[in-house]
Order: sequence, then C-alpha cells, then structure tokens
Amino acid sequence: MPADTAFEQPQRSGPLSDLRVIEMGQLIAGPFCGQLLADFGAEVIKLEQPGVGDPMREWGREKPQGVSLWWPVVARNKKSVEINARTPEGQDLVRRLVAKSDILLENFRPGTMEKWGLGYEELAKINPRLVMIRVSGFGQTGPYAGKAGYGSIGEAMGGLRYVVGDPSAPPSRMGISIGDTLAATFACLGGLMALHARDRIGRGQVVDSAIYEAVLAVMESLITEYDQTAYIRERTGAILPFVAPSNVYPTRDGAFVLIAANQDSVFKRLCAAMGRAELGTDPRYDTHTARGERQAELDAVISAWTSTLGREELGALLDDAGVPRGDIFRAPEMLADAHFQARKAIIEMAHPLLGKLRMQNVAPRLSETPGTVNSVGPELGQHNQEIFERLLGLDGETLAGLRQRRVIGNSSRALA
Repeated sequence: MPADTAFEQPQRSGPLSDLRVIEMGQLIAGPFCGQLLADFGAEVIKLEQPGVGDPMREWGREKPQGVSLWWPVVARNKKSVEINARTPEGQDLVRRLVAKSDILLENFRPGTMEKWGLGYEELAKINPRLVMIRVSGFGQTGPYAGKAGYGSIGEAMGGLRYVVGDPSAPPSRMGISIGDTLAATFACLGGLMALHARDRIGRGQVVDSAIYEAVLAVMESLITEYDQTAYIRERTGAILPFVAPSNVYPTRDGAFVLIAANQDSVFKRLCAAMGRAELGTDPRYDTHTARGERQAELDAVISAWTSTLGREELGALLDDAGVPRGDIFRAPEMLADAHFQARKAIIEMAHPLLGKLRMQNVAPRLSETPGTVNSVGPELGQHNQEIFERLLGLDGETLAGLRQRRVIGNSSRALA
C-alpha cells in the first residue's frame, strides 16, 4: 500500500469490535481462528518473524505476480507487526501487548511459549483477564503433547482419514485442510466461551484445542458403534451406509446431481417425481431401515431414471417436487450462481497488486451486528509503527534501536 494510506483502517464493526487479539503462530490452525475473530470485528494484531513472516504468504499453487492467493483470505482484516519473539526484548514487547489485549492466540508446539517466558501463568500475572487460545496437534497435555503435529496427522488419528475415499483405495483426504480449520473453529468457539465466562468469574483461562480432538468431535457415532456392537466404519465412497437414497446420480448430458431423499416423506415425493409413486409404499423401500438394506438396488433404480434427463430438466423436476438436490459446484459455478450472487456469498475486494480479487464472504450471518471483510491480508510489517507508536507509545529512538538489534522489523512507513 502507499505510505499515505498504510494506516487508514476502516472503522471496525461487528459483535467483537471491542476485542483486541494478539495472534502468534502461523499456517492455518491458529490463523484461521484469528480470521474468524477478525471477520466479526475483533482487532487482530498478527505477530510475524521480522523479514520472514508467516509461511502462508508463500503458499498456494497459483501465484499471479508472485502473490499468494491463500494469504489475502486467511489474513484478511488483520494487522501485521514484526516482532522477534525469540529474543528477550521481543518477548517484552509481547508482554506489553498482552497487557492491553483480551486474547492471545498461538499454535506453536506445546512448551514453546513457556520456553520464551510467555506461558499462561506468567501472562496472567500481567493481565488476569487474558484468554489464551492454544491450538496444537495433540493438546497441551498427555504423552503426545510435545510431538510435532499437522492437520493431516490429526485427521488420521481423529478417524477422518480412514473413512474418506473409495473402499478400493487407501485412505484419502478431503482436498482441503479440514483438520486445521476444524481445530481453529473449535478454538474460536472456546475463546468466545471463555470470554463469556470471564464476565462471570472475573478472570481469563486457557482454551486448549487439539486438532485430533476437533476431528474426533465431528465423527458422529463412530466410537459408540464400535463400543456397543464392535462395528468399524469403512470407506464407502459417495454414500453413507444405510442412509438411502442419498448419492450422486448421473444425468443424460454427462453431469452429476446429488439427491438426498432418505427421509420417508421426501422419498415418497421423489417416487412421485419419478412416476413411480408405488415405490413409496413398497415394503422393500417404505422405511429408513428397509431402504438402507437395499441401498445399492435403490440407487440403481434412481440412476436409471436420472440418466434419461438432462441436468436442468432433472433439477427443475426435483425442485417442483420438493426433493433436496444439488449440483456439484466448482468455483466457476459458484461465481455464476444466482443464489450465491443474491446473498453475496462471494465478495470482491481491492488488492494492492492484483487490483481486485474475489473470496468467500463472512459466515454465519448476524441480523443486527454482522461481520464484514474490510481488507485483504496485510503486507509484512504494514502496521509496525501504528502498533509500536500508537498502542505501546514507543518513541523513534527506541524503535530505531529495536530495529538495529533485529527485535522488530525494518518498516519505516510514516504514520498517516
């Protein structure tokens, strides 16, 4: 950004606009939590290693003009400050920021913050109302706590990888970093719970979000099924066993449509739309259990029917009948879709190098205090002087000394 506009920040709004968050850590598991908080108005000050920054600044396959297309999203609405937290002086700056903040968010390997003298016990002495959100692979306690752990490992240990993919192939992945984002989402939820509790008990606490536990939390009845019946869920491709009909079905023009008609009343509506109303009362299919026992047989009947219709014709028929269905969307279909457009599910943002780019909007939607996206991910150290001078009150001589000793970044932007 040009120097004269570097610190012109839109007025923050949203339900969290009275909160200040210090974000440490990198990649996805911690920063996605920071993104959620920033989306709803929190002032998120991201601390980055001077001259290096978060590796997410370099991630992504497509890099027009050398620009990561991942960074503008995961760092949106945030402020970037360069502090070397590995140095005593950098650690002191973190403590000074903590004294003025509500949340400290980190996703280093457990023990790192303590090694730097920034564990919760020490920080709580500075700010007893501080909520410390800690995201890690295995949690802050237990025999695996000190092990390195990425989202993919948590997905494997939490049970997700084993059940994803085709049964004829090895365990697959989701195509996105779902373990990281699940842990970050639970971390955000826990942080907001801790803030709510703070109003009642008068002090902060630690939120311990482990990736493998976040994955485990969404695994439905997987554990209970084994505990009670010794049943182990296996990979089942596009279906959930005994939930029928709910699958991806082919159309005459080579497309696929997902139809979910597994509820009794909905199944009867599907049968009527197929011109086979008698199937809705057929004892072979008229209950959830019966349909589940004949899942493959039923899918074959439905596929034979959908194959005679084009995608649009099939979609219109199912919509008229009140049968849940969905096209398989990629980015081009999302951008062209009327519903996405009407709800502004995808927004267009200004970018200092790319001009404009589009990204997903804030979710969920609040009727009175909605979240908003005000800015894309910041340049490295873009807010150094704003935070050091305005928030911490450091003078020019002190800042020069810290820059010389490489405690902070070398940004020399003048304040607006």
